[in-house]
Amino acid sequence: MNRRHTRTLAAATLTVLAAGGIALSACTSEKETPAAKAPAASSSPVPVLLPGRPGESAAVSDSDQVKAPDGSAYNSIDVAYVQMMIAHHQQAVEMANLAPSRAGNGALKRLAERISVGQTLEIDYLKSWLKDRNQPESDPSHDHSTMPGGQSAEKVAALTAATGAGFDRQFVAMMTEHHKGAQQMAADLLRSGMDERLSELANESAVEQVAEIRRMAELGIR
Repeated sequence: MNRRHTRTLAAATLTVLAAGGIALSACTSEKETPAAKAPAASSSPVPVLLPGRPGESAAVSDSDQVKAPDGSAYNSIDVAYVQMMIAHHQQAVEMANLAPSRAGNGALKRLAERISVGQTLEIDYLKSWLKDRNQPESDPSHDHSTMPGGQSAEKVAALTAATGAGFDRQFVAMMTEHHKGAQQMAADLLRSGMDERLSELANESAVEQVAEIRRMAELGIR
């Protein structure tokens, strides 16, 4: 089984797992807003600036394959995924950190703590990944408001103002949608990215999020 077939199979498996998580979480919201469709990755390479060593000029390479300092290959799809996922995870952590003082359900508080810790660790790794490749942590051209599963400032403000059962209902609905968006982004990376370790991390993270959606659904919060 070749590398591309393996990655395609992983993306398809992730899609099936996510679908299962969506079905299990149906009880959390009668009218759940579907995640926005992620922009399709360009099939044509685009220029990537490769900073030179001290005293050397920078070089430009096609984005279909760039070598990292450790010899691993990556492309512009990998870079964009990491930059966008940092912002995506930061919003999940922001929401999860509201739970200790606002949630009414003890099990939901514990799950939110797990989400916060896990995604904070991933943010640290993603920032290191970019730093090792001399890439910025964010790209001004990225519109974070259109990220799959991203929650509007108004929704986050409403969640911040809620407490008890009201908070619990909003949190479950919003975090479920947020997790589904991250799964979609991971599936896109698996189809078009180059960095093997990054793809493994994205797959592992998305599968864990499927489990977290299931745990939220099992809480029976309505």
